[in-house]
Amino acid sequence: MMDGIKHLIECQCILPQYKKIKDPPYHKFVVFSIVDDVDNVLEKFAQCNNCGIVHRVFDICRSEIATGHESLSSLPTKEDFSLMLPSSVADILNSYDCELYIWEQVSFILNHEKVNEKIVITKDEIKGKVQGKFLTYIGNNRFNIEPFVADTEL
Repeated sequence: MMDGIKHLIECQCILPQYKKIKDPPYHKFVVFSIVDDVDNVLEKFAQCNNCGIVHRVFDICRSEIATGHESLSSLPTKEDFSLMLPSSVADILNSYDCELYIWEQVSFILNHEKVNEKIVITKDEIKGKVQGKFLTYIGNNRFNIEPFVADTEL
């Protein structure tokens, strides 16, 4: 059975707040990847949410810059996913200004009927606790929004 996973990809760009420090950390961004029945990651392309450079994602936390492809018009967008999702779900994802990887994850959950799968759509840290909301798939193209509070990072 195919599964999905969120993971980090490291770009070679640097966030503006780190540009003036010595040895600044490279920017990392979250992508959603599909893992097949034999644990292979399905290759995909993803665009850095800071500099826009396109990466070829070929394994968990592994990518390479797609040289010569600073942008690809064939990359999926939030607008593309909004056509594939129930309008109520697309409205929720838009209202929380969810990143593209969340849209991809929701689409995957719907397409593979991953009932009871939870997706964090928003979270804040308040006095050492993490508070947020899950979007939980309950089947038949329906979702619930559930608040949560946790002592540790999710």
